[in-house]
Amino acid sequence: MRKKIKKSDEDYPTTGHEWDGIREYDKPMPRWWLYTFYLCIIFAFGYMVAYPAIPLLKGATPGLLGFSTRAEVAKHIAEVNAQNAEIEAQLLSTPLEEISADADLVRFATAGGGAVFRTYCAQCHGAGAQGAKGYPNLQDDDWLWGGDLATIETTIQHGIRYEADEDTRFSEMPKFGDFLEKDEIAALAEYVLQVSGQEHDAALATIGQPLFEDNCVACHTEQATGDRELGAPNLADAIWLYGRERETITTTITNSRFGVMPAWQGRITEAQIKQVTFYVHQLGGGE
Repeated sequence: MRKKIKKSDEDYPTTGHEWDGIREYDKPMPRWWLYTFYLCIIFAFGYMVAYPAIPLLKGATPGLLGFSTRAEVAKHIAEVNAQNAEIEAQLLSTPLEEISADADLVRFATAGGGAVFRTYCAQCHGAGAQGAKGYPNLQDDDWLWGGDLATIETTIQHGIRYEADEDTRFSEMPKFGDFLEKDEIAALAEYVLQVSGQEHDAALATIGQPLFEDNCVACHTEQATGDRELGAPNLADAIWLYGRERETITTTITNSRFGVMPAWQGRITEAQIKQVTFYVHQLGGGE
């Protein structure tokens, strides 16, 4: 058997490209590389036939194996739900106020509520429920509608100013810019600054006090401490949803505020509502 003589570079043809005396050889690809490439092509066709792969106008080809990642996920979810069915039934039958007395229920409600919160609530209230401008901080004790378990549950169920839900919590501050002059709004803002303990123009605040009594007391009360039955905020403390600066207060008086929170009843399960209610309450701000 004759030994195969290895070719030298000079034995290979070139592509005809040459740069500064450097030629580009036209050498064949290594056989191992070609075989691997052909196997990859065969595997790709086999995978395309066996699994969903080719997009159609509606959906995709199902594949001979009928595999579905959605079905796999649904299967795993069903398995988890089956494992949690007993404790979930216990959660549903236990009043919110009594959950804290059962260590297993506390763990289940806190873990599940945290997952629900991170999925549906963190976008507005923040990952740590610290809130942001226009979105309430759920860790403090300043609650527009109240922070006890039952009140939090009602808020989650029906939302705030969510018109699609007939039982939503609803409050609306008038746009005083529609019927008060700019100088009256400025005086009213100075009085609000005064009752909230901030630097203010005393002369303008004196003018603003009767304006406050005529237009704002009905909701915010004479002491400006707010009314939870109406969802009217406390103006005498340092916690403000949109800010307590003069410019912000003036804007609020002029144009009003109308934040909306969606109702979650019907979007998530009753058990999830109880879980996220308990989770929010135990963060530290609940009453």
